[in-house]
Amino acid sequence: MTKTCLARRWRVLAASAAILAGGAFATSANAADKAAILLPGSINDQSWNALGYAIVKSLEPRGFKTAYSENVADADEADALRDYASQGYTIVLGHSGRFVSAMDEVAPDFPKVQFIAVSGNEGQAPNVMSIDWNNAQFGCQLGVLAARMSKTHKVAGVYGLQGVPNITAQAGGFRICATKAGAKVTIIYIKDMEDSAEAKEAALSLIDQGADVITGKLNAAEAGLVQAAKERHVYVTGRGFDQTKIAPDLVLTNILEDWPAMIGNVADQVKAGKLLGSFVQYGYNTAPVTGATFGYTAGAAFNPAVPAAVVTEVEAMGKDFASGTLTVVPTDHDARPGS
Repeated sequence: MTKTCLARRWRVLAASAAILAGGAFATSANAADKAAILLPGSINDQSWNALGYAIVKSLEPRGFKTAYSENVADADEADALRDYASQGYTIVLGHSGRFVSAMDEVAPDFPKVQFIAVSGNEGQAPNVMSIDWNNAQFGCQLGVLAARMSKTHKVAGVYGLQGVPNITAQAGGFRICATKAGAKVTIIYIKDMEDSAEAKEAALSLIDQGADVITGKLNAAEAGLVQAAKERHVYVTGRGFDQTKIAPDLVLTNILEDWPAMIGNVADQVKAGKLLGSFVQYGYNTAPVTGATFGYTAGAAFNPAVPAAVVTEVEAMGKDFASGTLTVVPTDHDARPGS
């Protein structure tokens, strides 16, 4: 239900974007498999909406013709969904959970269309679904990693959109598991997921309080966390290889969200004639599509500074999540601001 995904690792081709005038890329109405996405903002934001564009384009190798509409206002959602569905699009995505209500309204009139809310957390049978990755699992692993790498035994997180389910899951999972690993956790929420200056200021305040490992879940603002860590020479985690490049000695790892695999898995089912009407959450227990992975560089999951024993511990947690021997269900209290 949130704009919480970065587009750094899903760079779109600038030349292609430039020729797509009018906010939509129209394709043949006779195509058997077509997919479209509604975006709340511009594909040129180099963040959440650019990611949405990259997600729909990732369906083209699976045989889908694709289209998009950007800057879709709340009042226009239902009409935009209905327009694509009436043109024969078999998959219509909305890039955040805010589109679910409009999908619930439109879907009964188009029972053969799969409506998907990206990063939502609810669905309606038989053909409205949400997709996300298991933020609690990966947040928990980051908590253990941070606790093991901290010398002060104080770690911290900077997030936006307090109360949104996947933020609660990641921030709460981080707090639960870092605390169990022996660290004191402090969490701050900022107002703007895109404001790197605000994020940097929040991170610096946490470092001033003794935190020597910083994490978070922001959009473009994530870079502010890395910049703060670089200035004060503390460890940090990110959401893309671009952040490793900012501070290669200090970025411990990045959560790399695999939206093409998640959306592609559903698209394959739609092509096979199956529609879904629920919330599907990918994680270690849904392999081979796990929704996300850890990546420091293209060839390594973790910074060489992370001891082998810590890497083994964090990776073993993934196996425990997969087997069901480890579960974490964060609450709003777990994700609360402060210590």
